[in-house]
Amino acid sequence: MTTAIYAGSFDPITNGHLDVIESGAKIFDKLIVAVAYNSTKQGFLPVEDKISLIKECTKDIPNIEVDFFEGLTVNYAKEKGATVLLRGLRSQNDYDFEIQLTHNNRILAPDISTVFLMTKPEYSFISSSIVREILANDGDISKLVPKPVLEYLK
Repeated sequence: MTTAIYAGSFDPITNGHLDVIESGAKIFDKLIVAVAYNSTKQGFLPVEDKISLIKECTKDIPNIEVDFFEGLTVNYAKEKGATVLLRGLRSQNDYDFEIQLTHNNRILAPDISTVFLMTKPEYSFISSSIVREILANDGDISKLVPKPVLEYLK
């Protein structure tokens, strides 16, 4: 059984994140969506709410587990018995950052592979920070986030 970790801040989860989750769930036996928690950073949403929203958005996907962790993703993956890190890509800029991260993760944990999935083109411009900016300026985010997130943010 192959277990993959899809880690991120998900602050908030977007349609792009959900696209990667749905695709990853079709590829791997088990996909753990792991909210990365950093006690030194103030997030937009509380960790508990992020977890709750992700669970609501993925409730119809049977092989998903939602969790949170603090520290290095590769250490968390080892704890969970995962052999794959799933990463979503939207653009060349994402790739440039992710390739550096992947090489460092390979040094730290050579037995853990990284798999990249591209979002659908219609989600390639969405990021949590853009969602927060639009929301802060009373813009319409209904096409950017899943319905449970939209309802929560209203």
